[in-house]
Amino acid sequence: MCLLLFELITLKKVSIQKIAGLVDVQEINVAIIGAGFWGKNHARVLKEIYGVKVNYVCDIDISRAKELALRYGIPKYTTDYKEALSDDVDAFIVCTPSTTHAEIALTIIGEEKHVLIEKPMATTIKQAEDIVAEAGYNKSLVMVGFIERFNPAIELGKELIENNEIGDIILSYSRRIGSWPERIGDIGVVKDTAIHDIDLAMYIFNAEPINVYAKGGSIKHKLEDHVQAVLSFKGDRSALIEANWLTPRKKREMHITGEEGVISIQFLSREVVVEKAEGSKSPTVKQVEPLMAEVQHFIDCIRSGRKPLVSEVEGLKATLVAEAILESMRTGKVVDIEEFKDRELTIVV
Repeated sequence: MCLLLFELITLKKVSIQKIAGLVDVQEINVAIIGAGFWGKNHARVLKEIYGVKVNYVCDIDISRAKELALRYGIPKYTTDYKEALSDDVDAFIVCTPSTTHAEIALTIIGEEKHVLIEKPMATTIKQAEDIVAEAGYNKSLVMVGFIERFNPAIELGKELIENNEIGDIILSYSRRIGSWPERIGDIGVVKDTAIHDIDLAMYIFNAEPINVYAKGGSIKHKLEDHVQAVLSFKGDRSALIEANWLTPRKKREMHITGEEGVISIQFLSREVVVEKAEGSKSPTVKQVEPLMAEVQHFIDCIRSGRKPLVSEVEGLKATLVAEAILESMRTGKVVDIEEFKDRELTIVV
């Protein structure tokens, strides 16, 4: 058998990939913009994905770009990401400071290249609208890096909800707390941290909130570093979100209450517990790295042409709700989302 395989390979009658049980796929050439914390993680993951070649790493600090390129065998590095736009690159991953995301993404989309933008997609509603509008004009695939959507614990929790494991959903409570990530200096805790749970609340309830109310402020940092928000949905349903950069221990959890039980999700340990009248159980959660699943999904969508699970539209919706939360914090009032949309949006989503 081994001799036969060797003869087939040397005669080029079949590919090594086919012998391994894989199908031939379109090779995707990728550039990473930003060689910091998330850029390094994306480089590591991309190097493990079949049929992907990382051609470029771009960073304003050339020494950091060079270091990452050498570590992962990336052939080209530069301080100007626009160099990669004119090269043979199919897709970009944007891992730069949050306030630069929109400008870079709009340039990439304008060249009809595909782009995965780390969250938040944009830091203003206007920027997010521009991305949605520009993506609608051309063939670019745009995806937002809401990594928790790809956490296997959330995937299982969503599946249990859709299978009516705990009945109709009434309430969710999310807690995302810990010390300040020093690499973050251009946005506050709402758009950096709570935005994950803003997106997840809309994903779990399969709806947008009808209003929001929030309290929070800044104790140790230039921008807000703690928030408690209530997102109200139709049918007397609500999502409670707590986020801060003040507590010493890092915690990431969500508890979803239904008419017949509760699903508790631990993001860091990727554990799920289902509690019902007859007792509790801990179903098996597949152990998949969320970032790997997220990036693989992005690559698969490029190859298949299908819309990603988290597109630019979801990015805009999360940005809109985040801004409504910040307005509620400033005014001390409930913000009606439809009225807020009428005032802030110039496009329909």
